[in-house]
Amino acid sequence: MEHLAQADAPAPVADAVRLRDFFGLLPDPRDRRGCRYPLGALLCASAASVLAGARSLTAIGEWITDAPQWVLRACGFAADPLTGAVPVPHPATVRRLLARLDGDVLDEAIGAFLAARARQPEHAVGKRPALRAIAVDGKTLRGSRHAGRAAVALLAAMEHTGAVLAQRQIADKSNEIPAFAPLLNTVDLTGLSGHRRRPAYPA
Repeated sequence: MEHLAQADAPAPVADAVRLRDFFGLLPDPRDRRGCRYPLGALLCASAASVLAGARSLTAIGEWITDAPQWVLRACGFAADPLTGAVPVPHPATVRRLLARLDGDVLDEAIGAFLAARARQPEHAVGKRPALRAIAVDGKTLRGSRHAGRAAVALLAAMEHTGAVLAQRQIADKSNEIPAFAPLLNTVDLTGLSGHRRRPAYPA
């Protein structure tokens, strides 16, 4: 959810609820037996926390734990039929789920949401809408380098406002070029112009 953290979100809960519709095709990595909380609700609450300023798995879990009951209901958590209270997932439950998700599929869902939100309506019938520019650039994920393991490299498609529309992990011992087309396949290119910045990795 790194590029979601860069989005402008004056109403994080409302944005997260709209984003939940884009999570529909995301596969649930959990065993169906014993799943207490819906995948969509967990992801919606996690997205709301990131839009509200959470920047780590620990912070996401803590934000959800402290969230008001109305926020949990809005995110899709069901109330207990006996008490009427909405049970709160343990932070460890949230961390385990986010760690097991398919990162590329999650990025596609978030990118589709950001692209749809950024899409500007046509103001006049018969007039050609102005093109929006995007740039594709590579970057290294901060804090991902460990002993014996290279840092995680990502390729991102961004608007010139800085909003990230999509990103994809670059395979180890590879470069940006093989990831370029799959990345753009996840972005609605209607009404867009773009350029590719200088490669950040050796070709």
